[in-house]
Amino acid sequence: MNAIEPQRPDLARELIVRAAQSTARRARRIRNQLDADAVQLGQDRHADHADAKVLRRVLAEFDWPDRCLVGVEASTAAWNLALHADDDPDLQRAATTLLKRAVQDRGASVTHWAHLHDRTLANSGRLQDYGTQHLLTSAGVDLCPVREPDSLDQRRASVGLPPVAVALEAVRRRIASVRLAGGFATVPLAQVA
Repeated sequence: MNAIEPQRPDLARELIVRAAQSTARRARRIRNQLDADAVQLGQDRHADHADAKVLRRVLAEFDWPDRCLVGVEASTAAWNLALHADDDPDLQRAATTLLKRAVQDRGASVTHWAHLHDRTLANSGRLQDYGTQHLLTSAGVDLCPVREPDSLDQRRASVGLPPVAVALEAVRRRIASVRLAGGFATVPLAQVA
């Protein structure tokens, strides 16, 4: 089956490139967290602000960049940019609302919405609903506080997420692989937990 060509391939390319660069910056920060270079951190923050500004423009002009407008990969890229726009909580809240509407119209992923919804809650000091947000600490990776932990896996299942224990283990493996790829001789986080 052929994929449907997005209505705005130019916008799709821009979102994909920006998200890839943002992902590379975050991975570099995780690898180098102990040796953080202030100049590099400043440059990264500037790039993050530029990404947020572009995403804000896209949301204002097109609403959520859904699958029809930009394709699946670029819609995922937009979600990635929104998810990591932590310095712009207003943008994250607006993106969460628009993404929810796109999910209801079947133009975006409900799991993306759950992640962004949790991110906005955690960033505002509130308990997350789906347990998608984590803290990287010196002891490893911990789950940010959640509301009603006893029913967490049921809420996760309702939006297509795996049980929290499975997801937390996957995050620990991913963080460990990023650290090891950067040359750190650390114990895999999966073994620390």
